[in-house]
Amino acid sequence: MPEGDTVHQAARRLHSALAGRVLTRSDLRVPQYATADLTGRTVLDVTARGKHLLTRIEGGLTLHSHLRMDGAWKVYAPGERWSGGPAHQIRAILGTVEHTAVGYRLPVLELLRTQDETQAVGHLGPDLLGPDWDQETAVRNLLQDPARPLGEALLDQRNLAGIGNVYKSELCFLAATTPWFPIGELPTATVERLVTAARRLLEANRDRPARSTTGRRDPRLYVYGRVSRPCLRCGTPIRTANQGAPARDRPTYWCPRCQLGPTP
Repeated sequence: MPEGDTVHQAARRLHSALAGRVLTRSDLRVPQYATADLTGRTVLDVTARGKHLLTRIEGGLTLHSHLRMDGAWKVYAPGERWSGGPAHQIRAILGTVEHTAVGYRLPVLELLRTQDETQAVGHLGPDLLGPDWDQETAVRNLLQDPARPLGEALLDQRNLAGIGNVYKSELCFLAATTPWFPIGELPTATVERLVTAARRLLEANRDRPARSTTGRRDPRLYVYGRVSRPCLRCGTPIRTANQGAPARDRPTYWCPRCQLGPTP
């Protein structure tokens, strides 16, 4: 699943290609909006809110999309071959004279009144990369359910928006705590440092083509995706297990020596 830094990069690409330009092509390939025609309207801006994308369009309209696991927006120049996937995976096309933005495999695509955007993103906590960032609120949100496992609390976008499965595992490693440790048993100062580290990492990676939490080119990550490989700090093989409810569980990585706390 794309994380906050990746979604902000997508918003920046779409904004650069579409903002201030009149739509000459509009094709929303979901039944509810199949007859919607946005041609002739100017794209005002494209912005990210956590992992959500909001494309604001003249006339008080917003096209809301979410990439979830496999979605992607691709931008093409005139005559350039579209390469984001087969045609049947296309869910949206927004074209101007200069560029065409194509949305592939978008599980969430809806056309809203701009004044109603809160219906789509109003539940989100402070955005780690957004102008609404509020560290105190994020910490308070995380600690409101003290028994909740740290990893699950970090992934809950209602607490703070932008952390995905990669950052969850990496942040728990940096906190020297397993993702199953009850967050309320951590000192408040530790949670504050964790939130500070989350913002620092996302900001550091918002302009990078390849995400790095180690500060290196290789390996770029401490634990995520490194099962059975040696921990970069102690050499112990990294372990993995799923975390979360069965329908929403995610592979989680940790070092059994460097990270203290319960494990599956």
